[in-house]
Amino acid sequence: MDGARSGNEGAEAERVTSPGRGEKIADWADGRLGIYAVAKANMRKVFPDHWSFMLGEVSLYSFLVLILTGVYLTLFFDPSTREVVYNGSYEPLNGVLMTRAYESTLDISFDVRGGLLMRQIHHWAALVFITGMMVHMMRVFFTGAFRKPRELNWVFGWTLLMLGIITGLTGYSLPDDLLSGTGLRFAHGAILSIPIVGTYVAFFLFGGEFPGEDFIARLYPIHILLLPGIMLGLVAAHLILVFYHKHTQYPGPGRDQKTVVGMPFLPVYTAKAGGFFFLVFGVLAVMGGIASINPVWAFGPYRPDLVTTGAQPDWYLGFSEGLIRVMPGWEINAWGHTLELGVFIPFSLFPLILLAIGLYPFLEAWVTGDRREHHILDRPRNMPVRTGLGAAWLSLYAVLLIGGGNDIVATHLHLSINVITWFVRIAVFVVPVVTFSVTKRVCLGLQRRDRAKVLHGRETGTIKRLPQGEYIEIHEPLTQGQLFTLTQHEQHPPYEVGPLVDANGVRRRAAPSQRVRARLARAMFGPRTRITKPTVEEYREVTSGDHH
Repeated sequence: MDGARSGNEGAEAERVTSPGRGEKIADWADGRLGIYAVAKANMRKVFPDHWSFMLGEVSLYSFLVLILTGVYLTLFFDPSTREVVYNGSYEPLNGVLMTRAYESTLDISFDVRGGLLMRQIHHWAALVFITGMMVHMMRVFFTGAFRKPRELNWVFGWTLLMLGIITGLTGYSLPDDLLSGTGLRFAHGAILSIPIVGTYVAFFLFGGEFPGEDFIARLYPIHILLLPGIMLGLVAAHLILVFYHKHTQYPGPGRDQKTVVGMPFLPVYTAKAGGFFFLVFGVLAVMGGIASINPVWAFGPYRPDLVTTGAQPDWYLGFSEGLIRVMPGWEINAWGHTLELGVFIPFSLFPLILLAIGLYPFLEAWVTGDRREHHILDRPRNMPVRTGLGAAWLSLYAVLLIGGGNDIVATHLHLSINVITWFVRIAVFVVPVVTFSVTKRVCLGLQRRDRAKVLHGRETGTIKRLPQGEYIEIHEPLTQGQLFTLTQHEQHPPYEVGPLVDANGVRRRAAPSQRVRARLARAMFGPRTRITKPTVEEYREVTSGDHH
């Protein structure tokens, strides 16, 4: 009996100590890929947590929804300009001559199970994707999250925004309805305005005279393969850098350039991210189910001799549309050639203005000469010039969006379209300047308030009467954490060229780039752009006695 018992115990011990099949597979994979060490080092990585970080996640999840719905639509869309006579479920268009691309779009909308829902989810996801990227980049811009070591990630994000706009334009044009054809005609005219090579570029892109027979077949692989492939690679690179550098974090107690306060990547961050993905997917599905968008059947097939009433592009192209609509019709005729300045100038300004946003981080780094790593975000009020520039750019975008929809604004508000056009022409120059000045002053006012709160505490609204009859308001001192948050930012003196004549009377020559840098430094970070934060001595002097 004892021998049998000992044999059973040995078998049980062998079963306990022998690895299972899953463990064997994991050991095999780890021996060849080294994933255990990588996972152990990174899965418990701590990430800061703040609601504004979800803006980038909204863009990411909208992009995933775009890919999923786009794959479904690709199975049924026919990118052909072959002309057919429609005889389908939508009776008002029966007998109408149209391209096969437009007919397949109608078939997706009315005959494919779930086709209209997928089309609308796809379109709404595209709008949310670009909106999320725009708002996310503005959050990064206002808080200075683009500084070293994240300049490259800023460039990736900016490139994604540009590619997203182009991808939206190509997808918007595929159905070949009257609205999308009008937008393509707009793009064709802008390309023709390019001096010397405009005609050649237009012929190359459209395969001949507009509308041509190849433009949908050419746009289709660009929209479903080339641009999404590039964007997918950029998204992967963007996420890798985010994971490597971690999110920046807002100033607060216990947070510095080397210490991160937040939640571990696994399981907390991944669980929240997974739940948020389904939330975004659900909201987009609800929007696609109840909010009609781009009803191509209401516009009819594209005809070069027709334009839809109130034709408007998606909002992210309203900037360029507004530039061209409000630009005076200037043109130059010389040596038998015509230069359409009224189209070419605004057509060039659109990418140039966006390029200025893309290059700003490098300009600020050059002006400040700051080469340190930054993992703590700026409070926008502490950078009035940068905040003012961002607000001015947003105001310019809003003004030109009004210009891009001047006909809609005129009909809905019962105004003259000429009045709106002239208003936008003037506002383009006035509104950004006013917005910049007002934003800068508001930021300085908030800095003054922060200084007063540090020195005198928070106003409680409690009124106290002193023995001599004087009434005062009781101020509550701030906690150490609140004091740290309000005073942790740095205020370095701006770059200066220095004296041009030394002690021996020898004059040195300052390079033009140094003079430009010094002027920009004074304008962006000089004494008139900030309120000096309280020093330790000032704080102790004010709080040492009874100052109520």
